[in-house]
Amino acid sequence: MAQDKAAAQKLKAAKAEAKRTRKAASKERRKQMWQAFQMQRKEDRALIPIMAGVFVGAVVISLLLGLALSSWWMFLILGVLLGALGAFIVFTRRLERSVYRKNEGQVGAAGWALENMRGSWRVSQAVARTTHADAVHRVIGKPGIILVAEGNEGRIKGLLAQEKKKTARVVGQTPIYEFVVGNDEAVPLRKLQRNLNKLPSNINGKKIDELEGRLAALSNRAGGAQMPRGPLPQGAKMRSVQRTVRRKTGSNGSA
Repeated sequence: MAQDKAAAQKLKAAKAEAKRTRKAASKERRKQMWQAFQMQRKEDRALIPIMAGVFVGAVVISLLLGLALSSWWMFLILGVLLGALGAFIVFTRRLERSVYRKNEGQVGAAGWALENMRGSWRVSQAVARTTHADAVHRVIGKPGIILVAEGNEGRIKGLLAQEKKKTARVVGQTPIYEFVVGNDEAVPLRKLQRNLNKLPSNINGKKIDELEGRLAALSNRAGGAQMPRGPLPQGAKMRSVQRTVRRKTGSNGSA
């Protein structure tokens, strides 16, 4: 009896702790969203007018429909909800566009974009790189293997081809896709996630797990230095990044 009571108390305490954790996480998310909104509205003068226009437009259209159908109060509530949702979508889209614009062309930006993809993508940053911080990132997903390169076009083409050849030996007939992030003929950073999500589904979850294990073993044998996680801030000195990569590469090679 005492054991059952103790177990019940533990369960109750665990539930209370989980509730506190959820509330704290929710509060932190709201705080971050508010901070992001404050920053965005200072940089984007059109944000509030557009959000207000979307909200008012949804309310007015819903109200007119409600008056026509003799149920204005229900449609008014619906309009308020739709208007709030529309305004929030406008904010998130403009914020996302602003973030990508700031990170465009920065070292590690493609790796950052891949890590922030929604869905069951398995991302390994900088599986191949140069001392100039050019890198090839590997993604495993339902389309198969996706290699994403960023850096100097003259250097990454050879790096990408070498990584594809090495990967093909391990994955057999699994499709391998290649993307180069950049301007001109390359894929712009802001469109990278969209391009990956458009790829066809070729393999299932079990195959993804199998490929992840094989390629992880390949990466462990190769060793090497890791790229910085996420884009470097503007003005960061490339020489310090290059020194770090050279030092770590050298130490791994001599081990």
